[in-house]
Amino acid sequence: MRTIKIFDTTLRDGEQSPGASMNLREKLEVATALAELGVDVIEAGFAIASPGDFESVSEVARVVRGSSVCSLARCVEKDIDAAAESLKEAQQPRIHVFLATSPIHREYKLKMTTERNIETVRLSVIYARRFCSDIEFSAEDATRTEIDHLARVVETAIAAGANTVNIPDTVGYATPTEMYERINNLINRVPNIDKAVISVHNHNDLGMAVATSLAAVQAGAGQIECTINGLGERAGNCSLEEVVMAIKTRQDVYNAATRIITQKLVPASRLVATVTGLKVPRNKAIVGQNAFAHESGIHQDGMLKNPTTYEIMLPSDVGFQKTDLVLGKHSGRAALADRTKTLGFELDEKQLAKIFIEFKKLADRKKNIYNDDILALIEQNLHEQPDKIDNNNIWSFVAYNLKCQTGKEPTITLTLSYKNKEYTKEVCSGDGPIDAIFLAVREITEKNITIKEYNVQSVTDGQDAQGEVTILINKNGDTYRGYAVSTDIIEASTIAILNAVNRM
Repeated sequence: MRTIKIFDTTLRDGEQSPGASMNLREKLEVATALAELGVDVIEAGFAIASPGDFESVSEVARVVRGSSVCSLARCVEKDIDAAAESLKEAQQPRIHVFLATSPIHREYKLKMTTERNIETVRLSVIYARRFCSDIEFSAEDATRTEIDHLARVVETAIAAGANTVNIPDTVGYATPTEMYERINNLINRVPNIDKAVISVHNHNDLGMAVATSLAAVQAGAGQIECTINGLGERAGNCSLEEVVMAIKTRQDVYNAATRIITQKLVPASRLVATVTGLKVPRNKAIVGQNAFAHESGIHQDGMLKNPTTYEIMLPSDVGFQKTDLVLGKHSGRAALADRTKTLGFELDEKQLAKIFIEFKKLADRKKNIYNDDILALIEQNLHEQPDKIDNNNIWSFVAYNLKCQTGKEPTITLTLSYKNKEYTKEVCSGDGPIDAIFLAVREITEKNITIKEYNVQSVTDGQDAQGEVTILINKNGDTYRGYAVSTDIIEASTIAILNAVNRM
């Protein structure tokens, strides 16, 4: 049985999803989770892209152990120099160079002949090998590249020293059959193909990224490039959790395995959803809230008789828990610590103490505390603020008084705290309570901001469920994300707005 390498690009390609940017602390948190998940290669960023990208790659390289850390670079010496410099402290560094090879890219983007295309690949891989022994080369838009030219490019890259050659479906154009044939064709015609691992990086524009990646594995590929929750450019990338569980569940078909600790998939998914603000759809395969839910009477009857009638995986195999209701207002810190650990979070004493205070407050407001309630508390309290922030130097919620009546503008009296001083403002304006809250926050903080997106959903079932608010605010073309949960949706909305203001 072959072991398929999992190359995760959540921190690079995944972060390119609109609105999904992460600060340094969040990137380190995600990188640590990926290493604990068992990911073989973590693509930490594109070092030359910006000082922030360079810093994040450097920090991930310094912190992560057990996984290779990779930086992307164009086939340009300054890119490769930056990548090499950013990876100096990596335990297992990898430089990932790429060059477009398809006719449309060569003609319109690169203005490059086929011969120059091949020579650029050769020289760039040789140059990268001066800094690092682990080199990956990607032929951008490989699925729209002439097979003869692609075969020459792959052969050249391997001969120059590439250990891994990536055949990406950059625009999500290929069908599974076409991907299988392309990989099989390269294996049969490239004489030195056995000297490198074949990789695929497939996008999801036609909804086939997982299918084309699995087809590549069947044809002989040994590495899949993917992201948590399928994040990425446009419609995203191959979903890590889906492709990993497909290989695990259907070993009879793929005769392969991965190093991924699948019980950590759900916690990793929730972490990425929290730090990016891009929530997982309820019906998302593997990690969605409904992935192991059954409402149909026929399905429920079958499940009671034998779970395998309607479930091909155990919920516990991916990190879901069967028992969802145990904690309440009489539960102690030890019980909460045990539950957070069961849910996949390793909290230190300071973090646990903070969560416990909020847990007790919540227990006084709602009767039943579910796993999703605990997760929401963790997400809000551990991921809400940016790096190196002084807690006295942020806006925080104190209290509000709201009067609403049909056909009349709402009146809100809002009190916020900043630098240990309270500020109160009464606003009689807006087309509803949320609009009034926003206007009041804007007046008190004196920030000229606008709401770009506002999303609210319940964390659990029932009339006392917590409301989860995710918000994007805009200032001068830049967007900032805020997140909060509370049984009081007005309070949650206020805290979410302040969270975004503090990020700004």
